[in-house]
Amino acid sequence: VDFNATRADFPQDTLIHELFEQQAARTPDAIAVLFEACALSYSELNRRANRLAHHLIALGVQPDDRVAICVERSLEMMVGLLGILKAGAAYVPLDPAYPSERLAYILNDAGPVALLTQSALIETLGSSLPAVLLDISVFGAYAESNPDTHTLGLTSRHLAYVIYTSGSTGHPKGVMVEHRNIVASTYARQLTYPHFERLLLLSSIAFDSSLASIFGTLTRGGSLYLPEQEITVNPTAILQALHQNAISCLLCVPSLALSLLQLANKEGMASLRALIVAGERCLPELHTRIEQLGLPIALYNEYGPTEATVWASVYQVMSHDLFNVPIGRPIANTQIYILDAQDQAVPIGVAGEIHIGGVGVTRGYLDRPALTAERFIPDPFSTEPGARLYKTGDIGRWLPDGNIEYLGRNDFQVKLRGFRIELGEIETRLAQCPGVREAVVIAREDIPGEKRLVAYLQPQSGVELVPAELRQQLAQQLAEYMIPSAFVMLETFPLTPNGKLDRQALPAPDQSAVATRVYAAPEGTLETALALIWQDLLGLERVSRHDHFFELGGHSLMAVSLIERLRNAGWLLDVRNVFSTPVLTEMAQMIQAHQGKPAFVVPPNRITEDCTTLTPDLLPLVTLSQAEIDTIVGTVPGGTANVQDIYPLAPLQEGILFHHRLQEQGDAYLLCSLVAFDTRERLDAFLSALQQVINRHDILRTAICWQGLTQPVQVVWRQASLPVNTFVPTSKDNVLEGNVLAQLQAYTDPHQRRLNLNQAPLFSADIAHDPANHEWLLALSFHHMISDHMTLELIVSEINLLLQERAELLPVPLPYRNFIAQTLNVPASVHEDYFRARLADIDAPTAPFGLLNVQGDGKDVAETYLKLDTTLARAIRSQARRLGINPGVLFHVAWAQVLAQTSGRDDVVFGSVLLGRLQGYAGADQVMGMFINTLPVRISLAGISVLEVIQATYQNLMALLEHEQAPLALAIRCSGVTPPMPLFSALLNYRHSHSGAADAKVWNGMRMLTAEERTNYPLTLSVDDLGEDFSLVTQSVSGIDPTRLANYLITAISGLVEALANDPQRLVLSLPILPAAERQQLLVDFNA
Repeated sequence: VDFNATRADFPQDTLIHELFEQQAARTPDAIAVLFEACALSYSELNRRANRLAHHLIALGVQPDDRVAICVERSLEMMVGLLGILKAGAAYVPLDPAYPSERLAYILNDAGPVALLTQSALIETLGSSLPAVLLDISVFGAYAESNPDTHTLGLTSRHLAYVIYTSGSTGHPKGVMVEHRNIVASTYARQLTYPHFERLLLLSSIAFDSSLASIFGTLTRGGSLYLPEQEITVNPTAILQALHQNAISCLLCVPSLALSLLQLANKEGMASLRALIVAGERCLPELHTRIEQLGLPIALYNEYGPTEATVWASVYQVMSHDLFNVPIGRPIANTQIYILDAQDQAVPIGVAGEIHIGGVGVTRGYLDRPALTAERFIPDPFSTEPGARLYKTGDIGRWLPDGNIEYLGRNDFQVKLRGFRIELGEIETRLAQCPGVREAVVIAREDIPGEKRLVAYLQPQSGVELVPAELRQQLAQQLAEYMIPSAFVMLETFPLTPNGKLDRQALPAPDQSAVATRVYAAPEGTLETALALIWQDLLGLERVSRHDHFFELGGHSLMAVSLIERLRNAGWLLDVRNVFSTPVLTEMAQMIQAHQGKPAFVVPPNRITEDCTTLTPDLLPLVTLSQAEIDTIVGTVPGGTANVQDIYPLAPLQEGILFHHRLQEQGDAYLLCSLVAFDTRERLDAFLSALQQVINRHDILRTAICWQGLTQPVQVVWRQASLPVNTFVPTSKDNVLEGNVLAQLQAYTDPHQRRLNLNQAPLFSADIAHDPANHEWLLALSFHHMISDHMTLELIVSEINLLLQERAELLPVPLPYRNFIAQTLNVPASVHEDYFRARLADIDAPTAPFGLLNVQGDGKDVAETYLKLDTTLARAIRSQARRLGINPGVLFHVAWAQVLAQTSGRDDVVFGSVLLGRLQGYAGADQVMGMFINTLPVRISLAGISVLEVIQATYQNLMALLEHEQAPLALAIRCSGVTPPMPLFSALLNYRHSHSGAADAKVWNGMRMLTAEERTNYPLTLSVDDLGEDFSLVTQSVSGIDPTRLANYLITAISGLVEALANDPQRLVLSLPILPAAERQQLLVDFNA
C-alpha cells in the first residue's frame, strides 16, 4: 500500500486539447511546432486546428467516433491531430511506412468515419472513407474559434485516440485511450520533467511515445521540432538537428540513445538537459557515456505499456546503476502492484507480474471484449467503484528502496522440456557477465522437435567473449535447463522499422556458438561410437572426448533418447548413470563398469584395551590399508594404546567436514558459548564436570582424520583432555584496551578461529579474569562435528548432576559406533529408490529471493529471535492435536508457503533437519553425538487445499523418517538438478527444547552471556518447541532482513490455523504471507 500513495490533483474533467488551448491563450506568439523551414505559433496552430475541427463537425463527426489520420511528417500532421480531438472524435494514427496490408487491416478494424491524409497518399490507401486532404485544404469557410465541448457533449470519459499495438494472434489490436487517461499522463509528465522547452520528435505518431513528446511540449509552452523522416533513422543527422535547434529534451529508445552518445562530442549535445529512454532495457553505458562527455544531462528510464497510457513509472539513472537499471517508481495517480499467480502481492525482492492501476488504465481493446476482460481485471486493492488493473505480462520485482526492477516478459516465458523459463531472467544474468554490453535469449527449433535456448550477445568494445566461459559463469547462478546451448556474438542486433529488436531476424547459431571444451578426439572403438551417437542427437559436427553432454545442449528427455540409442548398440546405461557421467570419456568407462555392491554386515568392535598393533582386520566398519592406519595412529598422542575405535563419518558429519575444508579462515560449524562465573572455584568445578562428561562418552573424545586417506574417518581416543587456555587481555600503561568480555569474544570469534579436527576433544576452553565485574569468564568453543542440539542438552544435564554430586544418577554411556554401524547397514539403493521417486522430476532449485549460494561461511548471516504469541501457539497445538499430527508439520507447510512466495514456485523443496534418532537405535535418547541430518522435503502447493497439503506433508514426513540417515548428497543426486546448482537453499530446523532453567541452586553464580547458532545456508528457520510455547530463530544473509522473514512465517502459520478452523478447503496458495505493514508498504507507500 505505502509504495502506491501517488495521488495528486489534476484537472480530471479537462480534455487534452483544452490543455493546449489554455497554453495557446497564455503564449499565443510562441513557436509551437517547426518542420523544415516553416513554423506555427500557438495561436496559428490553434486557429488552423479549429477550422479543421468545425469542418469535421459539419461532416457529422461525434464523440467516440474514430477518425483515421495517415500523413507524412509535416505541420499538417499536428493540425490534423488537434483538429480531430477538437471535433470530439478519437484519432487513429497510421504510419505511411506501414505495409499496405497492415494499413488496410487497421482501417477496417478501427471503423473510422473519416480519413485525414495527403494527396500523395490517397491512392496508396485505397480507402472508400470520406477523405480530407490536409495538404491542399485550408478550410477557410470555417470558424477559427474553439469548438464548444458542451455543445458537442464531449467529456473526459470519451476517447481521445486509438493506437494499435502488436497482438499475439499476429493482428494488431486497438487500445482505446480516453481524455482523462492522457490528461493524467501529461500532467504527471509536467510534474516530473523541467526541460520540455525544445523537444525533437523522433517517433511516429502511430506509437504512443509520440504522445509524450507532443502533449508534454504543447501543454507547457515549449517548441516541438519535427525532423524529416530520413533524419529520424540517422544518428549523425539527429545530432546535427539537436545542435542546430538547441534541443533541450529528447525521448528515444536506449539503443538509439547509445548510438548518439557514442558519436557525439560535448559541443554537439551541449543544449540537451534531459534524455528520456523507453521501449527497451535501459543500458548502464548511457550514463557512463554522459559522464565521459561531461554533460549536465539528466537521464531518465521510463516504463509503461500503451494500455496504461504511455508510461507508468520513471527512474532517474545514477552512476551506481552498473547492471540492471530499475524502471523506477509509479508516476502520479498510478499504482503498480507486483502479484503472483494467485493475484497476491509478492514480497520485496521476489519476481511477479507487474499490474498497473490508476487513472492511466485505459478503456480496453476496441471490439475485443473477451481480451479486454482477460487483461483488464477488477482492482482488488482500490476502494473506487469500477477501478481496474492492467495485467502487463511483464515480470518485475520491488527493490528495497521502492524502485522496480524489470526482469522480462511473460510473453518470453517459454516452456522447454516441461520447464517454464523466463528468458528475461537469463538475459539479466548474461548482461551482468564481464564484457557483455547487451544480451537477448530466444528459444529456437532449428531441428524439428528439438527446441533449445540460444543467447545472442553484443560484446563491449575490444572484448572477445568465449561461449564456454559464459556458460561457466551462468552455471553459478542458473539452473542447468536455463543455460543456453549456444552463444552467438553479433556486432548489432537486427531491428524492426520502429527501432525495436527483431527476434525473428536473429541468425541460427553455428558450431562456433556452442560452448565446447578443448577438442580431443575420441579414443578407442567405444568412445568413437559414443561420440557419433552424441553428434547425431545434438546436431553437432564433432564431439571432444572431454565434452559434457548437457553443456552441449543435452537434457533429460534427450538422455532417454541417448539410452535407447545405446541399447540398440548393445550397451546398457540408465538415466542416473547418464547424469553422473556426462563427460564422454567417463560415460564410456561407465558402460564398461561393473555395478552393484554386497550389503554391509555389522560386526562388534575388535580393538581390545591391551591392543598394541592396529591392523585392517580389527576395523570392521571401515576399509583402510595398513599404511592409512599407521598414518591415523601417528596423529594420536600415545599411539595405538590410545585408539579405542575407528569408523566412518555419519552423513551430516561428511557435509560438515566438506565445509570445514572449504573454508580457509573461521569455521561455520564452530560454536562458542560465553559463561560468567562469580568465583574461580565455580569455574573450575564446571570445567572438571565437563572433563568427566568427556571421559564418559566416546564421541566427545573423537578426532577426525582425512589427510592421506581414501575416505575420512573418526578416531575415538581412550583419553582426551580438555584444553584450558588462560586469556590475558591486552592493556596499555596498565589500562585495559576495551573490556575483558569484548576482548575474549574477539579472541574466540568462530569467524576467525578454527579447531584442529585431528585432535580430540573437539572442545576448547578459554578463561579470563574480569576484575572490573568481579567475574571469571569462560569461552567454551565446541565443534558441531561431535554434537547436535540434543547432545548439548545431554551434556548440560550430566554436568548438572555432577555439580550436584549425584553421579549415581548418570545413565550408562552408549557408544556412537552403534549408530554408525546401523546406518551403514542400510543399502544405498533403499534410499536411492525413495528419493528418486520423490525428486527425479525436480530440475530447478527452490531459490527464495534468488539465493543460490549454499557454500557460505556464516560470516554474512544476521539473525533474529522471536517468541510466538501464546494464543497463536495454543491454536497451533490445538489444530495439530485435532488432526493427530505433530505441530512441526504445520511449520513445514508454513515454511513452504514462505518459500513459494519468495521463489515464485508452487512446488518447493527445502532442507529439513531431522532428529536422526527415530530408527530404533538402542538408547537413542541418551547417546551423544551428531545424529541430526539434513534431507530435502518437497511440498507441492498448486491447486491443493490447506487440509490436503497438511495431510500430504504429514505422510511425506513420516516416509522420510525411514531414510533419516540417508546422505544428503545421495538425495540431491536423485533429483534432476545438476551440480553445481543446489537443490535447495533454505533450511527448516524443528526441534524440541526445554523451556525451564536448570536447577537454580546448581546454576547460582553462573550466567550464560552468549550462545550463537551458525549456518551456511542463506535462509534458515529454527523452531524451538518449548512444550507450550514456540520460539523462532531466523537467519539470513546480508540483504534479507531476518525479522521480515520471521514475520512472513508468523503470518503464514497464523493463516494456516485460521483456515483449519474456519475453511480447511481453502486453497493454500490463496493464504497471505505478507504482514500488514509490508502489505501497506507494497500497495501504498511504494506508489507515493
